[in-house]
Amino acid sequence: MNQTALSPPNHWHPTNQPNLNPFTASPTTFNQIQFLRFNNQNDKQNLPILRSATNPSSHLPPVVVVGSANADIYVEIDRLPKEGETISAKTGQTLAGGKGANQACCGAKLSHPTYFVGQVGNDAHGNLVADALREGGVRLDYLAVVPSAPTGHAVVMLQDSGQNSIVIVGGANVSFWPQSLQLRHLEVVSSAGIVLLQREIPDFVNVQVAKAARNAGVPVIFDAGGVDAPIPQELLDFVDIFSPNESELGRLTGLPTESFEEITQAAAKCHKLGVKQVLVKLGAKGSALFIEGEEPIQQPAIFAKTVIDTTGAGDTFTAAFSVALVEGKSKKECLRFAAAAASLCVQVKGAIPSMPDRESVLELLNHH
Repeated sequence: MNQTALSPPNHWHPTNQPNLNPFTASPTTFNQIQFLRFNNQNDKQNLPILRSATNPSSHLPPVVVVGSANADIYVEIDRLPKEGETISAKTGQTLAGGKGANQACCGAKLSHPTYFVGQVGNDAHGNLVADALREGGVRLDYLAVVPSAPTGHAVVMLQDSGQNSIVIVGGANVSFWPQSLQLRHLEVVSSAGIVLLQREIPDFVNVQVAKAARNAGVPVIFDAGGVDAPIPQELLDFVDIFSPNESELGRLTGLPTESFEEITQAAAKCHKLGVKQVLVKLGAKGSALFIEGEEPIQQPAIFAKTVIDTTGAGDTFTAAFSVALVEGKSKKECLRFAAAAASLCVQVKGAIPSMPDRESVLELLNHH
């Protein structure tokens, strides 16, 4: 990809940004969607990010995440139940999550201005998610409340090993999105430094957002996590960096991904589909960035002292990589920064609660 595509759009201004509403409802849906508004005196929402030696982001365009917001219902179990079997969980807890919300919260906790565009229901789970995002420093000007659908939620079955299995209920993440997003719906996307998408909202929303970003010269990172279904070519045509984990890469290409050579071949198939850069998350084996026509850039994992919960680790990696990229780091530096963030994430239970701050990531990097 042309490096100039990653430069901040020339129309970005860090101050005096309009209070844009990305979802002006049509006459038929006006009563279906409300928008969260926060008091102008809320310093987390409206004051500039603090400037410091560890925060170079003050004058950079924001990360904009368009995606899902869920309530993650955790159950801790010894093992997964067999078919037809009922087992007892050790504990149960509900925490905020969803791939979009996770990535937005990670960006904000890494001290980069971050906006989240998404939908929640008018319910307790929606309040839980909004509170968690707001406390994490995410700008919520564009979070819509959909009274006719519940907040998306997920049942996370967490085993002693730290590995998890997840069942998702889409709810407001997949309901009542406008079929055609008007121009001003996407102005926040056009003013971004980078846009993050995932697969837990409808494809037609992602396509429109990706097109708007491309037209504005804003790079798009598309995380493959979410719905396990073929990806529309129309979406891939507007993606700059495609980011699957190794199992997602295998399912989407139909190729084995056991060895690095096989992963390289699967990434090459993505290149043939028009995606010039493929960022593969390899878990304990680290990560690799495959840029068409260049040698792969590999990054070993930065191992955690204790693995408590891998939920959100992939989202942390993707968001941290995006923050480093929009801040002008080299691809190798972006991979290293993302590896450190993911290492810290897996040491804490929960997705959003486990997102590390910038100082913690930099401290870890100083020791590796």
